[in-house]
Amino acid sequence: MVNSIPSFARLVAELAKFPGIGNKTATRLAFFLLRQTQGDVEALASALLALKRNTRFCSVCFHMTEQDPCPLCCDQARDGDLLCVVEEPQALLAIERSRSFRGRYHVLHGALSPLDGIGPEDLKIAPLLKRLEAGTVREVLIATNFTVEGDATALYLAKMIQPLGLRVTRLAYGIPMGSELEYVDEATVNRAVEGRRDI
Repeated sequence: MVNSIPSFARLVAELAKFPGIGNKTATRLAFFLLRQTQGDVEALASALLALKRNTRFCSVCFHMTEQDPCPLCCDQARDGDLLCVVEEPQALLAIERSRSFRGRYHVLHGALSPLDGIGPEDLKIAPLLKRLEAGTVREVLIATNFTVEGDATALYLAKMIQPLGLRVTRLAYGIPMGSELEYVDEATVNRAVEGRRDI
């Protein structure tokens, strides 16, 4: 029946492309949007277009930004000796919300996963190593997720970084195994950052 309304069916198909959104949820969202005012829908469309037009990844840390380098990389009050490596921008935001870390960041944009065909060349590891070789960093805090892929990535990074003579630490395991940082509360992230340990 929905297929007889092409514009509605097209919206459902587009919404179903979002992670975690199946056909049923996409249909529910499409009905929600249909009930919204023209102004509300135009505001959403405008926000989506502005996101694509204005947002990019920082050339230094690879976090999302509208200016390059990003505000975090330009903030002189941050500790340049300490670098936190995360899998995705969402994890960076979780650590920032905890207010427990005042260093700089590096976003890998994924984790090693040989079964999915994701190797070191598919992540922002080469720019990380180049940055470490050229900079003033003394400690690298590896804050990858506590998953099999996150642990494998942490071990790989430690093996690559330790020959540079830098201290390599990992978040403490106060965060439950299998968790993704973006879903962990601020207090737990704060304790994990403060309780970091050498790898």
